Amino acid sequence: MSKELTMDELLAGSEITALTVGDVIEGVITSVRKNEVWVDLGARGVGVVMRREIGHGQALDEGSSITVSVIDPEMEEGHALLSMKRAVKDRGWDEVQRLFDAQEIVEISPYDANRGGLLVELEGIRGFLPVSQLAAGHYPRVSGADKDEILQKLNALTSETLRVRILDVSRKDNKLIFSEKEAVKDDMQARFAELTVGDVVEGMVTGVIDFGAFVNVDGIEGLIHISEISWERVDNPRNYVKVGDKLKAKIIAIDKDRLSLSLKQMSEDPWLSEVKSFKKGDVVEGKVTRITPFGAFVQLSASVEALVHVSEMSDDETVDPEQLFQLNEKKQFKVLDIDTDNRKIALSLKDAK
Repeated sequence: MSKELTMDELLAGSEITALTVGDVIEGVITSVRKNEVWVDLGARGVGVVMRREIGHGQALDEGSSITVSVIDPEMEEGHALLSMKRAVKDRGWDEVQRLFDAQEIVEISPYDANRGGLLVELEGIRGFLPVSQLAAGHYPRVSGADKDEILQKLNALTSETLRVRILDVSRKDNKLIFSEKEAVKDDMQARFAELTVGDVVEGMVTGVIDFGAFVNVDGIEGLIHISEISWERVDNPRNYVKVGDKLKAKIIAIDKDRLSLSLKQMSEDPWLSEVKSFKKGDVVEGKVTRITPFGAFVQLSASVEALVHVSEMSDDETVDPEQLFQLNEKKQFKVLDIDTDNRKIALSLKDAK
């Protein structure tokens, strides 16, 4: 009498391998019921997909092929427990890992945002694009780190398609991080190579803050420091530029990933022409604009500001500038020195008397 072979022995003697947890395989739907879908796995038996493992929007027609993942290769009843959801996710992880390894650039459309960044789904896997990984053109430049304004700007990106690279992926930790900066890095390096200090570039203001304005120059971030906005003394950059303004500026420095720009150097320095009307030894009238412990700043003309040092205010060494001057007060001063190279003029109050 011949010995009856077990299923494992039959499988071992053929090219058909036994099912194991995590296998992703193809099958054909044989029956669709209210809470389950039965699947023919061919020589590997029969399996069932419970309703919670079907997922949304997947076709459930009898006779159609589907991809499933094995949760349990053999239940007590003899059939396999399967998941359609997990199969999609398993294949998704394989694909995002491949994209990460190849450092491919992919297009994504964020489905939501929070104050930290954008929520993204790729190949059925949910991931995150942090604010810090947005390219210059999309980075939310706001004054005072206003969280509501940041969120508003990020929400506006959920209707856009972004080109990104995968920065980090870990199936074990369920982590998928994207970077727009990495996707444009190669283009940025090529553009940086074409730029030199002194070039005039055109860009759009993307943010105005207390110390200057950020400008998007063809995808490259530029900063106009408050000292480079105007030849005049600038107290508030918002009085000179606003978000959305298109302007031309001169490159005064090229840093690792940012341009330092100057708006004021697009025109001649009016100081140089106005200072010609003053000579050493002249007694001139000026308006006090700032008072400090070491002296007072005095406006001599629209663009020329000078300093009267505390030592030139009085023969009394204990003199207090705040007791001697009032803001916007006009007084007579003597010009002690004019340093054209450094744009400085020294005045004396005591010698003007």
